[in-house]
Amino acid sequence: MSRSVPLASPSRAWALLALRVSLGWLLVVWGGDKLTNVEHAVRVSEGFYLGLLTGPSALQAFGVVQTLAGLLVVLGFARSLAYPFLAAVALVTFLAVWKSIVDPLGLVLEGGNPVFYSSAVILAGTFVLWSFRSDDRLALDARRARPPGA
Repeated sequence: MSRSVPLASPSRAWALLALRVSLGWLLVVWGGDKLTNVEHAVRVSEGFYLGLLTGPSALQAFGVVQTLAGLLVVLGFARSLAYPFLAAVALVTFLAVWKSIVDPLGLVLEGGNPVFYSSAVILAGTFVLWSFRSDDRLALDARRARPPGA
């Protein structure tokens, strides 16, 4: 006996749209910062990412990629490429601020900061977005795949 899978509710599609736009726009903002405020990007790279991509040109190139990937996420286009990129960026950021995830108030670990706890929420939201991508009927990929009138 086969069970049919219910279609995603309209409210789920709208919730996924809100999550997709907010997470994608975050990549755009992060990428834009690398393009417009290279000195800040260098300080962030040195302080949180072990100095990886600390060269201004490398940071700007990554900023371009990050901005373009963010726009893909916002639009829901090329999600098979954009979502893994989003997840990788969110995971690297999560790992870079792990002390703030484990001890956001800095009660035990030096360097905890409650502001960076949001990295855990961003990573979780990324996994939700990726896991429920088949329910995101408002993504461009999904709209292109649907036959007319469906």
